[in-house]
Parts: sequence; C-alpha cells; structure tokens
Amino acid sequence: MPIYHRNGHMTSAADICCLTLSLLLKDKVSFPGSPVYTASLGSYFTLQQANIHPYCIVSPETTHDVSTAVQVLTSGTSIGPVCPFAVQSSGHSTSAGASNVQDGVTVDLRGLDAIATSQDGFVVSIGTGATWGAVYSYLDHLGLSVAGARSSTVGVGGLSTGGGISYFGPHYGWTCDTVRNSEVVLANGSIVNANHDENRDLLWALRGGSNNFGIVTRLDIQGFQQGDLWGGNVQHAMSAHGEEIAAVAEFSTLATYDEHASLISTFGYSEGGAFIINSIEYTKDEANPPVFQKLLQIPSLSSTLRTTNMTDLSTEIGWQQTNGHQASYATVTISPTVEAINATVGAWNSSVSSIQDIHGIVWSIVLGQLPPDIYAQHAEDNALGLGGRQNKSLMVVLLSITWSNAEDNIRVETAMKALIRTIEQEAGKLGALDPYQYLNYAAAWQDPIASYGQASINRLVKVQREYDPRKIFTDYVPGFKVPN
Repeated sequence: MPIYHRNGHMTSAADICCLTLSLLLKDKVSFPGSPVYTASLGSYFTLQQANIHPYCIVSPETTHDVSTAVQVLTSGTSIGPVCPFAVQSSGHSTSAGASNVQDGVTVDLRGLDAIATSQDGFVVSIGTGATWGAVYSYLDHLGLSVAGARSSTVGVGGLSTGGGISYFGPHYGWTCDTVRNSEVVLANGSIVNANHDENRDLLWALRGGSNNFGIVTRLDIQGFQQGDLWGGNVQHAMSAHGEEIAAVAEFSTLATYDEHASLISTFGYSEGGAFIINSIEYTKDEANPPVFQKLLQIPSLSSTLRTTNMTDLSTEIGWQQTNGHQASYATVTISPTVEAINATVGAWNSSVSSIQDIHGIVWSIVLGQLPPDIYAQHAEDNALGLGGRQNKSLMVVLLSITWSNAEDNIRVETAMKALIRTIEQEAGKLGALDPYQYLNYAAAWQDPIASYGQASINRLVKVQREYDPRKIFTDYVPGFKVPN
C-alpha cells in the first residue's frame, strides 16, 4: 500500500526520515512555515542557499543529537536507502546547495556553539556551529586568541575543514593545522575523536578534506596569548592602481617578509564606481610598521587603521559581508610577481564592461598573500597537497561577486568563468600559475580537492574507505568531493 504525504504526493525517503527524526528529537526538528525553519534559511549568506527548501531542518543541541540524526538519515527506508542531507555550520558558503539540500534534510549545527578553554588557555574547545566573531569575543577579554577567520560571520566548522586563512597564519599555519582534536560523528552514527593519539589519519583528512568523512561537532584548537593589534581598511583611488600593484608585489616578496603582517587587497567595481580597498593587519600593537611603508605612502581616500582587538577587526570585515544577496566566489592561485598581478588585475578590469549593467553588481577581485610559512610548515600534516613548492610565495586570488536578481545568475556565472579562464591563461604564459585551488573560495564548478594532487587524493580515498565505506558523505551529502 503506497504512503502519501499530506499534500497528496507520494512520500519520499526524506519525508520518512523527517517523521522519524521528529519523534526522536521532538522540537529540534522544524518544518516549512515554522519560525525555526524560517530563521535557519535566513541565516545563509547567499540567497542561492536560502532559497533551497529541505523537507525539514534538524537543529541539534548536543553531539548525541547529531549522532541520532545521522543514524536515522543513513539507516535506510523502504522507499530509499539513505535520506539526502546537508550540514550547515554558519552557511557562509556561496555555492548553492553546499550546506543546504532541496527536498532533503538539513542539519543546522548553529546550536553547537559552546566555547571553553583549558586551564592554561592553550587549548580552546569550540562547537563547530559557532562563528569566529563569537570566539574572538570570548577570548579577547582573556588575552587569548586562535588562528581563525578574518570575518566575524564565518563559521568555525566550514573554515577549518577547508583549510582556513588567518591573520595569524604566517606564525601558526592554516587554521586546520592548529586543530589538535576533532570530535566527529561518522556515517554509522558513532562518535569518535581524531587526534595524534587516535584516528590520526582522520585528523589529517579533516585538515582540508571538507565534509567527506563525517560531521565535525567540536574542535580543540591551539590557543595563544594575544593582546591588542593594529589594523583596519585603507581605501585608494583606482588611479593609483599602478602604485598599488607595485606595493602589493613588494609586500609579497620573501625579502620584506614579516610574520606579523597581513594584507588583503581588493580591486572592485560597483554601480557607484571603481575602488581599491586594503585590509591591513599587524598582530602586534605597533602602528605603521615598516613592512607597510610603501603601501601607506600612497594617498588614501579613507582609513580606519587603529589599535584594536580581534573582535572589532573581524566585525569590520563581517559588516562588508551581509546576508541576503545573490553571491558567488571563484578562485585561482598565482605567484605574486608584478607581472602576474598586473595581468590578473588587468583581466579583471577588462571584464567589468561585460557585467556593469547588472543590477546591484559588486564585481571584485581580492588578492591574498600565501607565504610559505602558512602553507609549508605543516604541509605533511594536512591534506592540501602544498608540499614541494620550493619555498616560494603564492597568492590566492578570490573573485567575489554579489548582485541583486536571480535572473542574472547564469550571466554572472558565465562572466566569472571567463575571467578565471583568462587569469589562468595569462598567469600560465608568465609561468606564474599554481594548480592549487583554495576550497573555501572555490565555485561549485571548480574542483578544489582535485587540485591537492594525486598523492593527497590517494590518501584521502584510503581514509574515506576506512571511515565511510558506504560513501554516505560522498553520495548523499552535497559539497566538494574527493575524486574517485
């Protein structure tokens, strides 16, 4: 006898999973039209994600809640073997469906947001549903910090399993390198810890391997003493682009390297015109350090440089990343020579004419330094595959786009693909193209895990076979997958 949903359609596996979950987890399961369901969709960074509607949303409050949910979702029904499900940390990914699933079940981890420190303060335990802004707010008054995101609104879980670029990266490496222990719910619902003493191969895989092995519910991260720092945003006129590029290239050389300094330079176009914004940070309480001298000699249109703390600094970045827009990212990695940066910015500049009439468009290219002290010091301890780069500086290029209307989505994606292709071609001609793609910046049409190289992929596949032999997190959970 067939089973029917109340709207008259045949019941799906997700329907049955949602019914079972609501019996077991009660009000931690929400359905369309409820305030909790609506609030969860409203928490996504992009409209592409917010406009996806799962059958139900699970909002766990404990790791055991997550375990219960996973057991239900993966146990199979008479209608289907497994319920398709997605996992949301803060929902900051721009890719539609990265952490939400149409007509499936979304597990919203934002209730797993506890933060605590060890007695000596050098291990910080963080629920993966927390935001980095909440983490910094907790740690600043203790005189502590962690190598987390630069933006307050980014979630702990997604950033850490994708790598994680931090102001403190030159000293500590990727965010994932500072993870000492991961608490993980595996596909069979079991709860394990991955650290140097147990499940060490799983710890390695979670450092860049994204959501392919289980649901990470808590991270124990290396903490360190940190007082005030110096930083802010400096805006330059687009007419100074030549001086800007020269200063960025000089900053990126090993000859001027300073492990306390961080620079992210954005060349952008909006309906109000073109702009250059530099996000400048120095992790010591020292104003105008020499490493920024050439950049700060360029006349500025505005500046927020000041002595401050991580809460304030990350909030300033977070204000620039408000929810409720169509948005998309894409990425490419280059060597930061003057010639390669000129070619990259030139390609962006030439592309503006193809999109400038799109309503609400903000068309930006963001240049972020990746010195070897970030990627090389723990290269064997993560899955990112960045060993053997011969100690050279790299630059992660982010194409960051927002716009107003869904009817322009295909046009924007087409223009983004064309720009990335042009940058790759021009950098390739200069011998300045690196194959690495930073997962947290990648577009849905890119394949960042494949960019880690075959040795890393082979090891990831081995870990996957051990911890998820049914390939639940490969076949039924969206996101970037390990090439098979």
